[in-house]
Amino acid sequence: MLERINGPGDLKSLRYKELETLAGEIREYIINTTAVTGGHLASNLGVVELTMALFRVFDPPRDRIVWDVGHQAYTHKILSGRRDALKTIRQTGGLSGFPKTTESPFDAFDTGHSSTSISAALGIAQARDLKGEDYSVISVIGDGAMTGGMAFEGLNNASRMKKNFIVVLNDNNMSISKNVGGLSNYLNGIRTYKGYTTLKKNVETGLRNVPVVGDKLVTEVKRAKDSIKQMIVPGMMFEDMGITYLGPVDGHDIKALERALRQAKKLDHAVIVHVITKKGKGYGPAEENPENFHGVDSFNPETGERIKTSRGRSYSSCFSEALLELADDDSRIVAVTAAMPDGTGLKAFSEKYPERFFDVGIAEAHAVTSAAGMASNGLKPVVAIYSSFLQRGFDQLVHDVCLQNLPVVFAVDRAGLVGSDGETHQGIFDISFLSEIPNMTVMAPKNAAELKKMLKTAFSLSSPCAIRYPRGTAYEGLGEFDSDIVPGKSELLYKGNRVVLFALGSMVSTAEHVREKLKIDGINATLINARFAKPLDEEMIRTAAFEHELFVTLEENVLRGGMGIMAGCIAREANEHIRVLNIALPDSYIEHGDVDTLRKMLSIDSESILEKIRNCLNEG
Repeated sequence: MLERINGPGDLKSLRYKELETLAGEIREYIINTTAVTGGHLASNLGVVELTMALFRVFDPPRDRIVWDVGHQAYTHKILSGRRDALKTIRQTGGLSGFPKTTESPFDAFDTGHSSTSISAALGIAQARDLKGEDYSVISVIGDGAMTGGMAFEGLNNASRMKKNFIVVLNDNNMSISKNVGGLSNYLNGIRTYKGYTTLKKNVETGLRNVPVVGDKLVTEVKRAKDSIKQMIVPGMMFEDMGITYLGPVDGHDIKALERALRQAKKLDHAVIVHVITKKGKGYGPAEENPENFHGVDSFNPETGERIKTSRGRSYSSCFSEALLELADDDSRIVAVTAAMPDGTGLKAFSEKYPERFFDVGIAEAHAVTSAAGMASNGLKPVVAIYSSFLQRGFDQLVHDVCLQNLPVVFAVDRAGLVGSDGETHQGIFDISFLSEIPNMTVMAPKNAAELKKMLKTAFSLSSPCAIRYPRGTAYEGLGEFDSDIVPGKSELLYKGNRVVLFALGSMVSTAEHVREKLKIDGINATLINARFAKPLDEEMIRTAAFEHELFVTLEENVLRGGMGIMAGCIAREANEHIRVLNIALPDSYIEHGDVDTLRKMLSIDSESILEKIRNCLNEG
């Protein structure tokens, strides 16, 4: 049946029994596809019926559907003519793992980060009204994303709408990890409150027993059920904000979903449709452990077992080990995460020191400022966060942490190219935006052992400090170099001539490979591990610039505002004849794909760098 669906029109003609069959086929297709390509699995399995109902009640792309985060939009892509292309999802040159306006007119807005859909959809609706146009605008947001403050900023303004605006709250009691906080408790109360459910059932049964007019009375009461609900359901937070609340609705009952969505479509103001779904629905392993099946690499679809590849320990696990060792000796160390205890490596810390662990939900700005508050009162907080998500707390970094020069440590995970999640998740700006903030120290380790040393150094400082490290397997090479870390000082690894390679973090191992290949050309290059992007080791840079003819900087960050530009300026001040070659990422957003392939495409792999160095030397 799935092969017959090439657009919304094909879906609208199906009977409900056929829709149930189709839902099963879609789930099977998503499971088998992600088993090969990897991707977001559990979240997509949970919204199959919801997506089908949206496509049947509304008329996309004329009607605009904005998916929050967007990692649950695989069914949306399948139903909008991209079924076959789904096999390329998150692969180099293939479909994006998130909605993307340049990919399809069905994708109303580019997404990838959490809690943005209500604001974006509201803006689209306001433009619609100003232009005198007539179509529906729907924001689909998860209960995890609703913990983000921006979602409430959007709701606050949505309450003033005088025309139809629909928010679908996809409530599966999960973000990536299990949700935390007051909103989760509130929604759990709505899900489980028996008073309303029991009353509704009893009223309906009683009315149906009234002779002649019983069924008609039931119909009329259902139309007025929101009034009953407002008296019974505790809190009615959304109604109190001026937004009509419909639900909760079984998110796997297409008939019930369509009924609620059609009712929402008739209203001339903002309405929230509360839909209860099960993350991982229809696939046993994902239902039992949705956290493990949020983002997956390739796996056996029959068993759910991951197809293991030979990998060493990750930088995240190295950070976790180092943090536990330090926390054992210092009770002032506390850890903060924004709904990512597993991804950032804080799970072990949370289990050993639950009272010193704070998961604030999807609320990065709050994470940063609450850590500042802790630091101001004598604690030693570490905020473990992905590079691309730290951007969401930039003002708090500037105003609440660095302005007061508070000793907050930022463990910046997934720094550099992350690959398959694409533009919204590449960690390629953190050196630039962190280095421009006064009082901030920025470090990057060359290998696993140095990460542990840097974390210890960071906790010893009396000022803000960030340590950036990449996704994936930690580099274990260069272990013969074990010098102490001195704030603001680099590390001379190999002393040579003609060419100096001044590399930061993940690029040190690349520079090591380049150095070995340069030997074939008879060049014994100097290799310096920068260690610090801020403050830079000006003494080392000046000395190296004076002694060499080519100064090469290497970093996995955009060139503009990065370490290389600053180091190059210092080198030229020391030696006006020095030639500077900056190896960095371009001033652009970088699409999804395999990291090794991206490195070659962007010319930051060892062969590309070697060619650039040879060209520079030949030009001289």
